[in-house]
Amino acid sequence: MINDDIIRLRALEPEDLECLYQWENDMDLWEVSDTLTPFSLFTLKKYIETCHLDIYTTKQLRLMIERVDTNARIGLVDLYDFDPYHQRAGIGIMIHNTENQKQGYATAAIRLMIDYCFETLGLNQIYSSVPSGNIGSRKLFEKLGFVQTGYRKNWLRRGNGWEDIVYFQLLNQ
Repeated sequence: MINDDIIRLRALEPEDLECLYQWENDMDLWEVSDTLTPFSLFTLKKYIETCHLDIYTTKQLRLMIERVDTNARIGLVDLYDFDPYHQRAGIGIMIHNTENQKQGYATAAIRLMIDYCFETLGLNQIYSSVPSGNIGSRKLFEKLGFVQTGYRKNWLRRGNGWEDIVYFQLLNQ
């Protein structure tokens, strides 16, 4: 486990299946996760059964974010598009309930992942793409030292309109 005084990041367990099922099928989150169809319990069970595989094999890592004091599940943090040759990975985060947002959990989780990426995995950089309207996530990445490095116009379809994407990058100093 990766932890600080506030949260712990841990591997997914079979006991997380129902929680993951609810979160992955929350249509309000589909907009930020590029999901268009629901996930079945069967699919998520198989995912949990294989998520123990090494990041070098799967090119991704998803960890549950738990509060240290209550063991309550509050969200997920992901590494994706892991590229060991170019020493980089994308990072994403989701804090599910609004009462858990703006409590410092996302900041703590990203900080722990930055340390893990740079110190354990030896990455040169981590990056994230954030919808331009997601001001909270943009501020989060900027606060943690990520630099805006790009912008794609009309990248995400939103109902009858379009939304831009902002790219952030953090280099290992």
